[in-house]
Amino acid sequence: MKMLTHRRWESLGNADFGWLRAKHHFTVFDGGNPEHKPVGNLVVWNDDEIAVGGGFPFHGHKDMEIITYVRQGILGHRDSLGSEGQIHAGDVQVMSAGTGIRHAEFNKGDEPLKLYQIWLQPRTAGGEPQWNTRKFPKDDRSGRFVVLASGFSNDDGALPIRADARVLAVTLQAREKIHHELAPSRSAYLVVASGKVTVNGEPMNALDGVAITHVTNVEIVALEDSELVMVDTG
Repeated sequence: MKMLTHRRWESLGNADFGWLRAKHHFTVFDGGNPEHKPVGNLVVWNDDEIAVGGGFPFHGHKDMEIITYVRQGILGHRDSLGSEGQIHAGDVQVMSAGTGIRHAEFNKGDEPLKLYQIWLQPRTAGGEPQWNTRKFPKDDRSGRFVVLASGFSNDDGALPIRADARVLAVTLQAREKIHHELAPSRSAYLVVASGKVTVNGEPMNALDGVAITHVTNVEIVALEDSELVMVDTG
């Protein structure tokens, strides 16, 4: 059965630690929305806001592909591989945790840091941990989906991940329309980072998400200037 499952902003689970305010598109804690199950191998999509001077201290991950999309501000990163970087709005960081990695993330700017934390289960467990980042100018994705991170080698220019998935983004001007084809075996999860759109006729506001299953043709119409981020997953 063709299905769009709208996850409105107000229906998402949430957490507030003062320095961190988070909304969870997928159930993360026992207090989360139990209806918000994983979509394929996509198990976490957190919308995080980190206060100036705040951040996550060193902590560990294992056997997870973690993609960070910065929406506002500057993200600082350090890890046990010796990697260190700053990721600006519109840019992407990927971390293949593999056999284990420890890292810290923090707000390096002078305004609240807003980002998406997207977690995907890898194709296989283990492997050497890796970290990478890349700039993705928003002008390059005007009116078309651009693949930011991918588990498929033919997606040129995308950051490599070890999962059966792609992370894509697009910016649309008001009244602009775009189509995205999904293979019958694929699903997707789409979030409106800003603006308002319709997805196959379903109105979506800023920060809403939608799970797309058993749908092969996705039509998106921008009701106002909008930015969208999507994971295409097996």
